[in-house]
Amino acid sequence: MESLTHTDTATDRATATGSVKVWDPLVRIFHWSLVGFFTLAWITADEVQVLHEWSGYAIAALVGFRLVWGLIGTRHARFASFVHGPERVKDYLKRLFSGRPRHYVGHNPAGGWMVLALLLGLSMLTLSGMALVATEGDGPLAATWVAGLSEHLVKEVHEFFANLLLAMVAVHLAGVLVSSLLHRENLVRAMITGRKSVAEHASPEEEK
Repeated sequence: MESLTHTDTATDRATATGSVKVWDPLVRIFHWSLVGFFTLAWITADEVQVLHEWSGYAIAALVGFRLVWGLIGTRHARFASFVHGPERVKDYLKRLFSGRPRHYVGHNPAGGWMVLALLLGLSMLTLSGMALVATEGDGPLAATWVAGLSEHLVKEVHEFFANLLLAMVAVHLAGVLVSSLLHRENLVRAMITGRKSVAEHASPEEEK
């Protein structure tokens, strides 16, 4: 919890500049790179195998980076700043459904859980993808016990996580749209510029 003096200083600086910094460059590069590689992996599945596989490796590397950055990164990038307990998530959703959700400068509690769910889902997707390649005698897991698994079974698991990720992305996009409308803020623009305007910035009392 920041001190009142520090929060006031940050608010004054935001007022003076007309905007407040939220997302650092690495978070933004991670986000849009992930969007690009996930899209590429999806459209090249069963079509251009080499691009599909290397997109998967790129996604795995991005997820690995985000896990590390979530521990040592900037304020709003750290998991500790946006991963809350069930009670706070329930309170946020209750307020959301009533049309009066509490505003958070970074990820809201529900969004924080979605970030974790997406990272977990992407981890399972890329791991099952590497396992599938291993059953064909290739990839980083080819020399492990994973190569002896049933190719059909691994393919089913991989496709399950691919479809699950698509559903999660749809929920994520819906959440971004709803939050943007209710809080009158442009979250897509914020993830591009890294900044929110002062009008979109929560008051010190709202900032959790």
